[in-house]
Amino acid sequence: MRPLMIALLIANPAPALAWGKTGHRVIGDIAARLVRPHTRAAIRRILGPEGIAEASTWPDFERSNPDPFWQKEAGPYHYVTVPAGKTYADAGAPPEGDAVTALTTFATTVRDPAANRAAKALALRFIIHIVGDLHQPLHAGNGTDKGGNDVKVIFNREPTNLHAVWDSGLIDQEQLSYSEMAKWLFARVTPAQRRAWRVTDPAAWIGESASLRDRIYPPPPEKPGEPIKLGYDYIFAWTATRDLRLEQGGVRLAAYLDALFAGKPL
Repeated sequence: MRPLMIALLIANPAPALAWGKTGHRVIGDIAARLVRPHTRAAIRRILGPEGIAEASTWPDFERSNPDPFWQKEAGPYHYVTVPAGKTYADAGAPPEGDAVTALTTFATTVRDPAANRAAKALALRFIIHIVGDLHQPLHAGNGTDKGGNDVKVIFNREPTNLHAVWDSGLIDQEQLSYSEMAKWLFARVTPAQRRAWRVTDPAAWIGESASLRDRIYPPPPEKPGEPIKLGYDYIFAWTATRDLRLEQGGVRLAAYLDALFAGKPL
């Protein structure tokens, strides 16, 4: 890669989304293994043959849709902002809404007997996606650096940013398909962990993510403005946490969907 191109990429990193496609599909695949039969049937009535893993990436794909909903409204639905030292309850949602307010709205739509199938499908796909998003630590941003998007790093010898490393870099360097990774991670989750992790309160997931977020930032570079080099020591230090958040995301997504279609409080 030419030096000028590298410089431009460092100065203008591509915007990161949420867990990359693999991460979202891993969470969806784990959830699909755990949802109860009535939940599986309800999802099929809305999405047809489209499974949870397939639906999980749809809201990111639609970001390029020129419809005003996607260009002017839906962007904030992928994250929350929780300043350091605060909880989500302290911070609250901004006027334009966030992932938590979107979950509430979309859950209401899915449960609304008057809503048509297309509206329910959009809502359900977004619910599947948002639950995954909130388990990525940098989707509970601190409000100062766009969820780590402004933290320039070199990862696997390529210029990128900290948010992108957590969205996809730490996952993609494994060179596994989503189904392989989901199978391996699901096999590790014990029955006791499944019971302990079945928490449907988004504030709990956000609290975990915000706590992790404050630990995963690497030390600043020696020279201000230079990208931070992340090597194998960073991968080694945070791989177990990456796996934990994917596992918990899958268990929580199954729990949320079960509660959603059982009419239980969310």
